[in-house]
This record gives sequence, C-alpha cells and structure tokens, in this order.
Amino acid sequence: MELAHSLLLNEEAYSQLGEVQKAEFIFEWLRYLEKLLIATSRNDVREKQKTLVEQLLSLLNSSPGPPTRKLLASNLAILYSIGNTFSVYETIDKCNDLIRSKDDSPSYLPTKLAAVVCLGSLYKKLGRMLGNTFTDTVGNILKAMKSAESQGRYEIMLSLQNILNGLGAAATPCHRDIYKAARSCLTDRSMAVRCAAAKCLLELQNEAIFMWSTDLESVATLCFKSFEGSNYDVRISVSKLLGTVLAKAIISKHPGAAPRQSIRKVSVEEVLELLGTGFLRGSSGFLRASGDMLKGTSSVSRDVRVGVTQAYVVFVSTLGRAWLEKNFAVVLSHILSLVSQSHPKVTQTQVDAVCCRRCVSFILRATVGGLLGEKAQMAAAKSICQAIWKQKKVVDAVLSDGNLETRLGSTDVAATQHMVVCALQELGYLIHNLGTTAAPLLQDSSTGLLDSVISVVVHPSLSVRLAAAWCLRCIAVALPSYLTPLLDRCLDRLTGLKSSPEAVTGFSFAVAALLGAVKHCPLGIPHGKGKIIMTLAEDLLCSAAQNSRLSAQRTQAGWLLIAALMTLGPAVVNHHLGRVLQLWKCVFPASSKDLDTEKSRGDSFTWQVTLEGRAGALCAIKSFVSHCGDLLTEEAIQRLLPPLPCAVDLLTQLSSLVKTYGNPLKTPSVVYRQRLYELLILLPPETYEGYLCVILRELAADLMAPDLQVAASTVLLPPLCHQDDLLIISPLLQETDHKFIEEQLLLGSGVVCGSLEYDPYCIYEKGIEGHSVPQPLPPTVSVISSAAKLFGVVCAHVGEAQRVLILEQLTNSIKQTKGARQQVVQLHVVSSISNFLKYVAGYKGSLGPEEIRRLTLTLVMGALESHNPLLRCTAAEAWARLAQVVDDGAFTAGLAQVSFDKLKSARDVVTRTGHSLALGSLHRYLGGVTSSQHLNSYIGILYTLSQDSTSPDVQTWALHSLSLIIDSAGPLFYVHVEPTLSLIIMLLLNVPPTHAEVHQSLGHCLNALITTLGPELQGNTASVSTLRTSCLLGCAVMQDHPDCFVQAQAISCLQQLHLFAPRHVNLSSLVSCLCVNLCSPYLLLRRAVLACLRQLAQREAAEVSEHAVLLAKGGREMTPDANIREVGLEGMLFALLDKETDPRLCHDIRETLNHMLTSLAVEKLSLWLKLCKDVLGASADFTAVTCVDTMQEEEGDVDSASALATQSDEKCHPFANPRWATRVFAAQCVCRIIHQCRNGHRAHFDIVLAQEMKKKDSRSDFLVLHLGDLIRMAFMAATDHSDQLRLSGLETLLVVIRRFATIPEPEFPGHVILEQYQANVGAALRPAFASETPPDITAKACQVCSAWIASGVVSDLNDLRRVHQLLVSSLTKIQAGKEALSHLYNESASTMEILAVLKAWAEVYIIAVQRHKNHRQTLKTATCSEESVRNGSHSPDGLLDLVYTDIGTLSILWFAALQDFALLTLPSEFASQLPVEGGAFYTAETSENAKLHYCNCWALILHAAALWLTSTGFAVGDPDEGASNLSRPVTPTSMCQGSSSGATVKSPEEVYTDRFHLLLGISVEFLCSLRSEATMESITACLHALQALLDVPWPRSKIGSDQDLGIELLNVLHRVIVTRESPSIQLASLEVVRQIICAAQEHVKEKRRSAEVDDGAAEKETLPEFGEGKDTGGLVPGKSLVFATLELCVCILVRQLPELNPKLTGSPGTKATSKPQILSEEGSRLVSTALIILSELPAVCSPEGSISILPTVLYLTIGVLRETAVKLPGGHLSCTAGASLQALKGILSSPMARAEKSHAAWTGLLRSALTTVLDSWDPVDGTHQDRDEVSLLTAITVFILSASPEVATIPCLEKRCIEKFKATLEIKDPMVQIKTYQLLHSIFQYPDPAVSYPYIYSLASSIVEKLQEIDRKQPEDSTELQIFQEGIKILKALVMVAEEQHRSQLVACLLPILISFLLDENALGSASSIMRNLHDFALQNLMQIGPQYASVFKNVMASSPALKARLEAALRGNQESIKVSFPSPKSTKNPGKNSSIQLKTHFL
Repeated sequence: MELAHSLLLNEEAYSQLGEVQKAEFIFEWLRYLEKLLIATSRNDVREKQKTLVEQLLSLLNSSPGPPTRKLLASNLAILYSIGNTFSVYETIDKCNDLIRSKDDSPSYLPTKLAAVVCLGSLYKKLGRMLGNTFTDTVGNILKAMKSAESQGRYEIMLSLQNILNGLGAAATPCHRDIYKAARSCLTDRSMAVRCAAAKCLLELQNEAIFMWSTDLESVATLCFKSFEGSNYDVRISVSKLLGTVLAKAIISKHPGAAPRQSIRKVSVEEVLELLGTGFLRGSSGFLRASGDMLKGTSSVSRDVRVGVTQAYVVFVSTLGRAWLEKNFAVVLSHILSLVSQSHPKVTQTQVDAVCCRRCVSFILRATVGGLLGEKAQMAAAKSICQAIWKQKKVVDAVLSDGNLETRLGSTDVAATQHMVVCALQELGYLIHNLGTTAAPLLQDSSTGLLDSVISVVVHPSLSVRLAAAWCLRCIAVALPSYLTPLLDRCLDRLTGLKSSPEAVTGFSFAVAALLGAVKHCPLGIPHGKGKIIMTLAEDLLCSAAQNSRLSAQRTQAGWLLIAALMTLGPAVVNHHLGRVLQLWKCVFPASSKDLDTEKSRGDSFTWQVTLEGRAGALCAIKSFVSHCGDLLTEEAIQRLLPPLPCAVDLLTQLSSLVKTYGNPLKTPSVVYRQRLYELLILLPPETYEGYLCVILRELAADLMAPDLQVAASTVLLPPLCHQDDLLIISPLLQETDHKFIEEQLLLGSGVVCGSLEYDPYCIYEKGIEGHSVPQPLPPTVSVISSAAKLFGVVCAHVGEAQRVLILEQLTNSIKQTKGARQQVVQLHVVSSISNFLKYVAGYKGSLGPEEIRRLTLTLVMGALESHNPLLRCTAAEAWARLAQVVDDGAFTAGLAQVSFDKLKSARDVVTRTGHSLALGSLHRYLGGVTSSQHLNSYIGILYTLSQDSTSPDVQTWALHSLSLIIDSAGPLFYVHVEPTLSLIIMLLLNVPPTHAEVHQSLGHCLNALITTLGPELQGNTASVSTLRTSCLLGCAVMQDHPDCFVQAQAISCLQQLHLFAPRHVNLSSLVSCLCVNLCSPYLLLRRAVLACLRQLAQREAAEVSEHAVLLAKGGREMTPDANIREVGLEGMLFALLDKETDPRLCHDIRETLNHMLTSLAVEKLSLWLKLCKDVLGASADFTAVTCVDTMQEEEGDVDSASALATQSDEKCHPFANPRWATRVFAAQCVCRIIHQCRNGHRAHFDIVLAQEMKKKDSRSDFLVLHLGDLIRMAFMAATDHSDQLRLSGLETLLVVIRRFATIPEPEFPGHVILEQYQANVGAALRPAFASETPPDITAKACQVCSAWIASGVVSDLNDLRRVHQLLVSSLTKIQAGKEALSHLYNESASTMEILAVLKAWAEVYIIAVQRHKNHRQTLKTATCSEESVRNGSHSPDGLLDLVYTDIGTLSILWFAALQDFALLTLPSEFASQLPVEGGAFYTAETSENAKLHYCNCWALILHAAALWLTSTGFAVGDPDEGASNLSRPVTPTSMCQGSSSGATVKSPEEVYTDRFHLLLGISVEFLCSLRSEATMESITACLHALQALLDVPWPRSKIGSDQDLGIELLNVLHRVIVTRESPSIQLASLEVVRQIICAAQEHVKEKRRSAEVDDGAAEKETLPEFGEGKDTGGLVPGKSLVFATLELCVCILVRQLPELNPKLTGSPGTKATSKPQILSEEGSRLVSTALIILSELPAVCSPEGSISILPTVLYLTIGVLRETAVKLPGGHLSCTAGASLQALKGILSSPMARAEKSHAAWTGLLRSALTTVLDSWDPVDGTHQDRDEVSLLTAITVFILSASPEVATIPCLEKRCIEKFKATLEIKDPMVQIKTYQLLHSIFQYPDPAVSYPYIYSLASSIVEKLQEIDRKQPEDSTELQIFQEGIKILKALVMVAEEQHRSQLVACLLPILISFLLDENALGSASSIMRNLHDFALQNLMQIGPQYASVFKNVMASSPALKARLEAALRGNQESIKVSFPSPKSTKNPGKNSSIQLKTHFL
C-alpha cells in the first residue's frame, strides 16, 4: 500500500495485483491524492495534470465502486480547481457521453454512476467558472433519470444537489426542471432516493423562490405524500425540507429583483394551518378527502403524522429561540388544537388519541424544552397554565348544565380532555427540568399554577385526572418543599370530597403520584403522613360498600393508596404491615367453598367491583414485595400466603364469569390476571408450589387463545433478543432522538402506544427515564407479556411429565390455527419458550428428557423460519439457549449441523437469515463450541451468503452472524483474519450506499476483527502492516458513508484501533470527524462521537484540544451554538451538555470534560476558569430578573420585543442561559480545578511566588491570581434560585476557604489574602440561614461558617461576629429540639440540620481552645517575635469568649447528641432497650435515616465535649473553671437519665462518671471496630478527644484505678496502630498511651504514698508491694497494663526498624550487622515517643516487676540507638539517637535501680546493657561500621553519670570505656573531639572519685599533650579554636576536682599552656582572628587563675623567665584590651556556641 502514496498512479505496481487488491490500491491512492493535491504547489500539479486527468478518467471505465467514485470525482474537481481548466470541458463532455450511452448492462452501470458523481463534484467545486455548460449537463442528467433504476436516481439527485450548490443563483434556468424531477423522486419507492430528493430540494429552495412562495402548498402536500410508507431516514430528511421551506416562507425578505411577481407574505397562522392539514388529513389534500372524511373511513397513516410532527419541530427550531418566545402563544394554541374538539376524527379511537397526544407532547417537548432558556421556559409555563384555565372554564360550563345526561355524554368534555392532558404533561416536564429555579413561578399568585393543576384533578376525564396527578408529582420532585403541602392539600380534599367519584379517583391518583415522588426527594416527608394515608385507605375500603355509586372508585382509591405507600420503603411500611396483611386476607374468601357461594350470589356490577378490589390488593402486595424486600421475613411470607390459593382458584373461574356476565367483566378479568401474574413472578416459586399445574394450564390457555387479533411482537420480543441483534432488524429499535414518537410506528397499526390510563397503578412507579410519564401498555398486551414471563418460571418448576404435556399442547395449538391468528399464537408460544429457556439457563437447571428437547426444538425451529424478523431473532436466541441448557457437545454440534444444512440447501431469504443468525448465536452463548474444522465450514457458508448481492437482508444477517463468530472464536479465528478482512473491504467498496444495513453489519465485523487482533495491531511486520492498512481503509470508507449508523460504526472502529495502535491512527482527521459530528441530528452518532472523545481525552487530552481549535481556525464550523474558536472544544462540550437530554450522552460529556480538566486545567487555567465563570455568570441576571419579570407577562408585544432585544445581546455571550444542571457541573469543575492545582506548582497557593513568576513569564498562570473570580463564582452559585446549585456553590466556597485561608497578603503583613473577601463570604452565607431554606443547604452553610471562623482569616472580632451571628441564630432555632423544626420534610432532615449546627459549633470551639492554648504557650516562651505580636493584636481569647456565651447550652446539646449516637450504635439485639419515642434529636421511626447523619458529625462533637469537660476540670461549681460564664447552668439531671423524668437527682460525681463513660464508650466502640469507611477526620478527632480527657487528673485517676479499662484502651489503640498507616493517627494514639501510663504511674504513687502514711509506724519491710508484678515479678498477658504497652511499643519500633527483631533479620539482636539509618521525620517522632513511653514503664511496676521488663526495655532502647546512630555533620545526634539516650537516662535514674529489692538485679542488667552498647561499636568481621562515635560516648557517659557507681566501675567495663574514649581522642574529626572533650568534662566533674579518677588518670595526660602542640599546630578555624578552649576547660575542671596537695602541680602545668597561646605586641597586629580569639581567651583565663593561685603563679613566673617575658609582651600589646575586658571577663566567650552545646547535651 505504500506504493500507492504518489502523485501519479503507480501503474506497474497496480498491474501486479489481484482483483480485490486492485480496488483497495486504487482507493488508497485516491485517498492519498486528495490530501496531496491540496498540499502540492500549483506548478507541480500543472506539470503532471495531463497524465493525472488521463489516469483518473481511465478509472471511470474500470467499474469503480461507490466510495471510489466519490473520491475519484472529488479528486478531479480539486485537480481542476488547482491546475489548468483547459481540459475541463472535455472531461464534462466525456462524462455526458458516458451517461448518454445506450449500454444498459449491469456491468456498465458503475461507469455511468461514476460519471454522474463526477459531474456533480466538478460543478460543486468550479461552479460558475464552467460557464453555460450546465444547461446541457442538467438536461442530459434529467433525461438519463427517466430510464435509470433506483441507484441511478439516487446518484442523480445527489449530483443535482451538488450542481445547485456550486452554481447558486446562476442555475435559475434549470430550477423548474430540477424541481419537477425531484418531486417525482420524493415519492419514489426506494427510500434512499426519497432521502436524496429531499436533500436536492433542500439545496434548491436556497435560490428557488417559488418553492416557498407560489408553490408552498404543493411542496407541503408533496412532503406529506413522501411521508407515506417512509422509513426513519426519509422522515428526518423530508421533515427537514418541509420545516425549512415553511420557515423560509415566514422569515424571507423577498428580493426586489422580481417586481412582476407580487408575492403575498405568508403569516405564521397560515403556515401552521398548512402543517396542521398534514397532521389531521395527511396527504389526501383538501377536496378529495371530503367524501371519505364524511363517511368516517379515512384515517391518517401514522408515518405521515410522525413525519409532520418532526417537521413542526424543524420549523420552529429553524426560526429559533427568539421567534418562539415572541410567537409562543400562537404556536401553543395551534399545537394543542391538533387534539381539540374541532378535529374529532383525530381522536375518535383510543389508539389514535394516544398517538396524537404523543405527537403533540413531542412537539412541545422538543421546542419548549429544547430551545428555550430557563427564563423563557417560565414564561411558557405561564402560557400553558392559562391554556389549562381556559379549558377548565369550558368543562365547568358544561358541568354546570343541570341535565345529567348531557353532562356525561358531552363531546366537549371528551374532546377537550386531550388538550388538557398534553398541556399538563408539558407543564410537568417543564417544571421538572427547571427544578428549584421554578420557585418564583409557583409563588406568583397571578398565574395560580398550583390551583390550576389541582382544579383539573377532578376533571370528568380519567386521562386528565391522571395527567394532573403526574404533573403534581413533577412539581414535587422539582421543588421538594412543596411535596408535603401538596400531599396535605390532596389528602384534605380526598377526605372532604369522599362522595364525589371524580374527586375520589382524582385525588387518590394525586396522593399516589406524590408518594411516588418521595423517593426522588432526599429530604423525604414527615413520617406521620404514612399513618394518615393508611387510615384513609382503610376508611375508603371499608366505606366502599356503603354507596354503590362510589364503591368501584373507593375500592380502587383505597388499594392504590396502600400500593403507593409501599414505595416509601421498610422504615414506614413496617409500622402498617399488620393492617395491610389483614386487609389482604379479608379481600379474598377464606376457602373455595366461599368462592362458590360468592359466584352464585353476585351480579355483573358486584363482580366488577370485586375484581377491581382484588386486582388492587394483588397490586398492593406486588408493590410491597418489590419495595420492601427487607420486611419479607419467613413470618411475613407465611402471612402473605393464605389468600393465594383462593386468588388462583378465582383465576380458573374467570372465563366462566365472563361468559355469564358478558363484556363488562372482560377488562376487569384481564387486569386481574395481569396483576396475579405480576405478583407470582416476584414471589419465590416455592410459595405457590401446590398450584403450579393449575397456573400453567391457565397460562397456556392465555397464550393459545389470545384476545389480541394483532401480533404485538415489538412489545414481547425485544427483551428476549440480544441487544446487538436488534440493530439488524430495524433502526427504530435503536435509540433515537425521536424514539418517543417513532415507537408507535414500530408497534404496527393495530397495537396501541402505552398510556397512563391503561394502568393508573403505574403513577407511583419510577419512570423509565425518571421524569417521563410512565406508558403502560393496554392490559390485553401486558397480560400476554406477564404470562410469557411467568410461564418461564412455572414451567421450570413443574414435573417433567407435566412439562411434556404442556409443550405438546403448545405445539398443537400452532398447528391448529391459520393465517394471522397462527402468527399471534406462534409469537406468544415462542416468547414463552424463550422465557423458559432463559430462566432455566439462569439458575443452571436441567431441561429434562429427550422428549422435551424434541418438542422445544420443533417450536423454535418453526419460529426460525417465520416471516417476522423479530421472531426469527428471538428463535435464534432460544436456539442457542437450548444448547446452553442441554449442555451436551453432541447436541450442540447437531444443532449447528441442522442450521448448516439448511443454509446449504435453502434459497429463500427467511430460512437463510434465520439459520445464519442461529449459527452466530450458538457461538455467542457457547464460545468456541466447534472444532476448527467445523468453524471453517461455518465461516465458508457465511462468506458465501454475505456476497449474495440479490438480497441485502441475507448479506446483513450473514455478516452479523459472522461478527458474532469472530467475537466468540477468539484466537481460533486468527487463521481467517486475512480472508475475512479482504471480504469486508471488497464488500465495503462495492455494496451500494443505499443498502445501509449491509454496511452496518460490515462495521460490526470490522469492529470484531479489530478486537480479535488487539494489541498485535501495533506490530511492524509486513503482514500486520497490511492488516492495519486494510482496517484503516475500511474505516475511511465507512466514515464517508451517508448513513449515520455506519458513520457511528466507523468511529467506534477507529476508537478500537486507537486503543490498540494509537500511533497509527491519524488523530487530527479523527478529531476533525468527531467535532463535525458532535451536533449531528442522530443520537447514535453523537453517542459514538462522545464515547470516542472520552477515550481520547483520557489518553491525550491536550492534543485533542489543539486539533479541535486548529480545525476551527481552518474555517470548518461545527455547531451553531458555540463558537469553538472562542471557547475551544471544552466550551463546545459545555454547550452540548446544556442542550442534550440523553442521560448516557450527558454522562459521557461530563466524563470527557473531567478527563480534559484533569489533564489541561492547570496548563490552561485562564481558559477553564473563564469557561466556568461564563457558564455560572450567564444567568446571573436571571436571579435578579425573575421576580420583576412575572409582572410584565400581560403586556404582550412589549415583552416579546424585549425578549428579542435580550436575544441579540445573548449572541455575543458564548453560553446563553445555561440550565441549572450545567451550572452545577461548572461549579463542581471549579472545585476540581482547585484540587488539580494542589498537585501542581506551589505558586498556585503562594501569591508572592506567583507574582514573581508572572513577572518573569507573562504566560505563566496561577490559581491564586484568580482568587477574586473563584470567590465570585462561589458567591453566584451559592445565592442562586436552584437548590442544587446553592449546595455546589457552598461546597466551592468551602474548598476555597480551606485552600486559601493561610496565604499571607504581601502588601499588608500580618493579614491574609482572603480577608478582603469577608463581605462576599458573609453575603453568600446569609441566605442559607433564612427560615424557608431547606435543611440540607443550611447544614452545608453551617459547615462553611465553621470553616470560615476556624480558618483564622478574620482577626477582628467585630467582623467575625457577622458570621458567628448566623451560627447563633441557627443555635437558637434548634434549641427547641426536634419538635420545633420544619414539618415540610422527614424528621431525619431536622436531625441533619441540628447535628450540622452542633458540629459547626464543635469545630469553632475546638479551634478556639487550640488558639487559646497556642497563645498561652507563645506567652510562656517569651520570644517576642513579630508573629506573637500579631497574635496578640487580635486576642485569641476573643473567639473563645464568643463561644463561651453559648457554651452552657452547647454542652448540654452536645451530650444529648452523643447520647443519641451511643443509643443508635447499639447492636440490634438491644433494640428493645431503646427509648420508645426516640432520642433528643431523632424519632424512633426515622432512626435508620438519622444514623447516617450522626455518623457524619459525632467525632467533632465528641472532641468538643471532651475539651469542655476538661476545661471545667470535672469539678462542679468551681468558679475558676468558667462554669460561672455559662448562659444557662448545666443541669446534671439533663444527662444520661434515659427518658424517665422522675429519676432521682444524681450527684455531680455520678454525672461526671456517666459523662466520662459515655465519651470513653463511644471512642472505644468506634476505635475497636474501625471500618474501611471511617474517615481520618473521625479517627483523629476521637483520639484527640481521648487526649483531652486524659489531660486532667480526675479521668486519669479513673483509668489508673481501673486496670482492666486501661488494658482495654491499650488493646484498642494497638489495633488502630496496626490497621491505620497514617503517622498522624499513630502519633495521636501513642500520645494517649503515654497519658494512660502517666495515669498508672500516678495511681501507683498515690497508693504508695497513702500506704506510707497509713503504716508510718510499721516497719518498711512489711509494706505491701504496689505496681505491676507484685512480689513475684510475673506479668500476665491480657491482664497486665505494662505488657500491653510493651506489645504496642514493640509494634511501632519494629515497623520503623525491622532490624530490632532478630527473627526478621536472622541475626542475634545485640550485634550491629547493618548500617545505621536515618528515619523519616514522622518515623523519628513515632520512635521517640515510643521510647519515652518505654522509659516510664519501670515506674509502674513493683521492684520485682521492673526486673522482669528491664531487659526488654533496655534491649529496645539500645537497639534504636544502635540502628539510628548515624554520623551527622557538626557532630549532632540523630533525633532518634537523642531520644534513646534520653530514655536511657530515664531508665538509669529510675528509683527501682536503687530500691533494696531490685538493686542487685538492676545492677547486673545495667552492666550487661553497657556491655551490649560497647559491643555494638566493636568492629564486626574486622570492618568498622559507620556508627557515630559521639552517640557511643554519650551513652557511656549517661551510664557513668546516671547509673549507680557500681554499674560502670568494675574494671573490665571501665577499661573498655576508657579505651573507647582514647580511641575517639585519636580521631581527626574536630567536631568529634569537641564532643568528646565536653563529655569528659562532665565525667571529670563527677563527685565520686571512684568513678572519675580512673578516667582522669588515663585520659588527662593525652589532653595536655594535645594542648601543648599549640606552638607546632596553630588552630586554623573556629572548630579547632573550640577544641583548645574545651581542653582548657577540662584542665580547669581538673584543678577544681584535684585534692589540695596536687592542685599546685596542675596549675603549674596549666599556666605554660595558657601562656603559649599568647601573642606579643608585634604578632597581635598581624594575627588572624582565630589566633586573636585564642589569645584573648588565654589572657582572660590567666587573669582569673592568677589571683586565685597567686603563689603558684609567682613560682612558675620566677622559674621560667621565657614565660614571664612572653606574658609581659602580651600584656603590653593588649593594654587597651585588658581595660575593656577586665570589668566583664565573660564577654570574650562565644555564647552562641556554648548555649547550643548545652542544649544538645540536655539529657545528661
């Protein structure tokens, strides 16, 4: 294929190829040429033009296929447009000659067609350049058309379209001729030709004025005719033509060029009238129809009506939004009049009425819902409301007529009903979509919207009553705050108007519909409503018998209410279940005897009522079973069962009843059957085991002798077919934008569309799309559907003999019927069998004996050869299911063989299609069922069938089947890939485009092949490369196909290719194709585009975005709505999201935008923020306007003029009036953008850095620079009318506060950047605290308030008070508890609000306490930095003071909430102990819902309560603890008393104990069963609460005195540490452990102290041992606090340092084998804390106990030291080494080391420990480890100084210690030397000579030697200087320590050294600063020592004249210096160095 990539055709390569490859080669060359010509320079093209033209023209004669001829034509046109045009006329002549040719053979046809296409392409591209040749060309083409077959007519029409497009107005002379030809084609028998003609006429009307002026009516009539017998594509094309022409007639300004023709301006009314004619009378015209119309025989065919409906939509859409707003009243009244009394024929039958109503609804929905913005939709809703009022008056007028007969039989009432139904449905739909933004509309009293809807609830027509009920449901879903008031209003009316039949049914429908709305409203309805409804329903059922006029209505209403009540779920139903089951039991007779008695007694009317009642009861129980699964316990099922036998008995008697009483019972009996079947389907088959055979017989009778005269196959079969198979049968079975109206065509003429009046019980069920009206089918159809489904279940459970019988019966029933009846029976039987096989396959049951297989096979086989394609499809599915159920290889092979043989022998289309699909299905269900040999033969036969060009159907089914085999065969198919691919390409290149279904199947095959090849497509071998090229070529052919489904297939194939071989897919052209089709009128194509975009955006969002913008700049405009150049692909997707209604598509758009945001938001920050701002800001005016706008409605034209004015303004705004859902998504995007920036550059949250970087590079962009926009967007969203948007806005505000609160304001130090926006924040929050705000918004706002206050942004208390005041107001509101809050919603909503307020206060209080604490600490460490000054300025206690005013109230409420939470978390077995009326803030009935809200809030409340308790110090009435500040004193009785008010008053001690145990209990319960969903926030808050509790003595004493409690807590904390990796949580846990140990220590100390006091006189020995281990020293695991702590610490230490565990490292633990390591900061903190805890453990033990734990504690402490002793620069110790030394010091100085009983053992253990330390630093295997010597020496020093002297003074240890010091003194590192000197300094000063002297003897001399080297080695830097200084200090210390007699010798030794440091006056001037410092230091020391030891000084001076001379010289040189330094001898020291050293050695 690479050889095809050249400018001229490579004829040599071409000639060597086979036939199929030649076609491929040519197509590839033409594809390449098309791109190449545009890129090649003009001169190069002209050079080779002649050859190229010849090559291209020669191709004309080589029978090019459809795609090739299109490309060929395109290339010729491009070639002439770039090169010379001399020879173009010859080319045109040549084409014309080819067309004139008399050769009519099929082989010559492609050449003719190619010539036609070339002409079209040439004229389109070159247009008027071709002069006048077009008249001949057009004449020639039109002449050819007369004899052309369908393909020819199709291509000629498209070619004429192109000619008209190219010539424009110049083609006027030919317009009439073309018009004439296109007219005839518009009613052609070929649908493709009709579509092409419609496109041609659409092009013609651009210039041909007559089409939309003089010939307007005939164009319309022609279009109506074209709709007859049309398919979906024709309806789309022709409706587009008709709508456009009619719109043109209205808007066109007639050109002055034709003054002779006085063209009349057409009015809107006339155009609508014209469309109305088509809708009402079809294509029969005005005159001819009259006869038929008078006879009443004519009925408009459904396809015409559907086509006209689409034309209405196109007409209005073309005129646009502004026009519709202006003319809405006219349009509405016309559209509603289509189903009004003026056209009774349209609605004379129920079938027609329902279909016409659908059409009208569709027009309204597509125009009002699709075009208008929210503001205009509200105006439209008002107009619809007025229309309803108008119709209401008509009905009232009729009803007020006294004559009862005229009232009920009035045609007026019957005829207006359909208008009202359509108006109500549209009104419901509008308000549902407006959501809470519709609130002003309902509040507007002038419209009276609610009143108008409620007024028609009692309309005489059932349909209207149901529509009104549905409309109320939509209002309730949109505005949940109206749900309860509406429910109350309807219940009141229902109770008050019990005697009116209309009111009883109407208001019961309304109540049921509103109950159905509850599940869509998260805030629910008050629980008590269930009781009211249940009582009312009982009342209606009981009073039904009292009045025969009302009995049927009351019975229906009663059961309807009960059935609807069930949808509220188990929580509500549980309370009424007993009553419901009682009613259920009473509605059926107790036994069959009673049933017989009944039968003999009743009359027709009583039976009607009885059946109605029993059907209702069945429905209620069905509703119970499907909505309250949790209540279906064994007991409930047992109570459900008794009436079932009787219900089944009645089923068997129905036919005899209908015979007896005739027609009136027909419908009730069918409904009863349907209800019973539906219930049985839901119940487990075991429950009606005894009646299976009876039921089966009834089912068989229903299926075999149906009432239906027409086969309802489209209802029964699609659920039984595989989704993919349906696509090959009819495009109508696929999803389209017009499915709502197209469905009626699918059903066939005799079957009715679904409508609510067929089953009022659907009104409370969830609609299919959520908001659209449920459309139940008539009972006669749905009973068959239910029967077929139930047959599957029952047949699977009866005995095998019974099964055989029934199957024989079914087989015979098909044989015995004939004609249409046989089709119906066969359809029912096959659908039942399919259900049976599906059910058995589902539960993996067995089919039974051979006989059953045979019978099933016969039934399925018959259907496989049925003429109904859907039935064949179902049979193929059943065929495969049968093989699956039998599960026997031989049987499956047999089935496959049967199909194979049939395919070989049969010639008819039906058999071939059915059996080819059967083969495919077998493979789909059983995978690679066959051997490769069988596979070859099946594929072979399918290849053959797929090339049968005589029957496109056979090709389609065979290819579809092939695609299934490819999919399921997997690797087995590899050998067939190449031949299959070449077959697909050959067919793609040759099958005419008119056979779109074949192309669709080819697309399936190609897709399956690409999937099979998978990642192998990335390969580079020649074979893979060829396969890949073929796949791409196939995609290219499909992309250019006119059919949208084929284009969708192409896109999904490219998507697969991009998945497996991304490098080989041209992203630019793919993105271009996607962008162009984004706004396609075809839903499936849009879905494919977005599915592909979503995948691309996931992988390469940036590239996709760039390609889209480049494409737009290149001039290809994709969509009228949003300009991609301005807003990018992202903006276009936002615009699309706003327009789309398909949920799947919207989901894909959101996902695509999310992927793009994740990848691009940080780079394209401004673009994304602007997008979100535009979307959120586009309707900001709406919020202000709505209230004003309602007044202007009456002013008619003025208003529409202003609407037009706003429309023109909107044009400049990229998003005009986006819907609230789009704005919610934009607000969520803002949050996501902030989140993405968190992962980006830190400058996004650092304004100084951001400004600096912006200066350096103006293109860089950072989030912090857009803070104003973020706040503005959050503000706009938070103050909107839409509740969902308000929630999103508050969430955005919360995110902004959390992310930006700490960023300082560079211009105003001490302030933060958010401070300037405090007014905006306050204004955004204020509306959320208004009284009418829903609780969920208030709850969210509380969260934002607390975050704002806690963030510390606002420092001024007066400013803070504004937001604080909002919280205070909400606190006041909730103080009244659960009773005082809103009764609009469920009680759990109040719980949510109360808890949110308490949580917010808790957060504020926690922060206030923390700030107060921090402030106190900063005051303690009196480092007066600027920061603490800032903190002081706004008094951190201010916030605490603010909270303190309410803390009394709050603490009571907090404890009440915690008590509720504790009760709710009790296990279910304690349910009986819970308070009957619920808790403080929840009611018992709503406890399940409330639990969730408590789970969200308890943790912070717990923390706050713990802090409050500790602030009072658990001491009641202590005035210092702030209790006197409380606004209300805390009553101890208010807590922990249960519900009994008369309980005894508890003492403060008891109250505090209760509170303590409550807090502790909640914490432990939560921490010991941490679930995966437990948030970090909750765990941290819980641990902090425990810390706070244990911060004060009283709770510590509780824990200390109750050892079991302490152990329990430790075990829980251990578990937390093991299960949660977060360091912060582990640290917090350790902190609590430390406090528990502290409590235990205090307890032991207290016991010892009291024992000593009590037994003061007694002997010390007799004192009992306190502390763990008593006098044995044993610690029992599980009973020992110390053991539990050790476990926990070991866990922490070994996790951080696995080397501590010898088992893990496989080495003895005391030797250091590995390199020491530095832990992370968090790891270090964890280890340090654990070590501190370890060091405190001995104090909790008795002396014996301490001996048991000491080895472990020492091992761990020394182990940490050994493993973390890393050498750090500057001789510093690592953090953990420091901590272990600190711990070591704590252990060594423990009182237990000196206690009599343990002293000896401790000494031995401590010596071992010291040995271990020394061993650790010994070289291992002769190599030195990199351990830090300083750590070792410090450890030794700690042992020497802190342990008792006998530990370290035994000679062997002492010797080793001295050796270590000696060795270290030799180390050259100056810092190590300094540290060693410092340590020795402290050892030398040790008071006990036995300890210090050996060290002095061994080490002092070497130090002196070092100091004496000064003359030879002068210090070069400050560290060396420091060494000398430290050395002198040691010598001075020695002087102090030495005994009197030796002191003079030491001084004599020290003085020469000091003098040697001095400089004379000459040297002093030139000396370095280091030497000068040394000189000063020595001089200063001499000045001190001289006077102290005067005699020695003199002696030395006398004995050494040299020294004296040097001293004098130095004194002279430093005369001035002495004067200064004598008064303050310390000033020459280096204070910085010393202080730092002292800090570092603080553990000594």
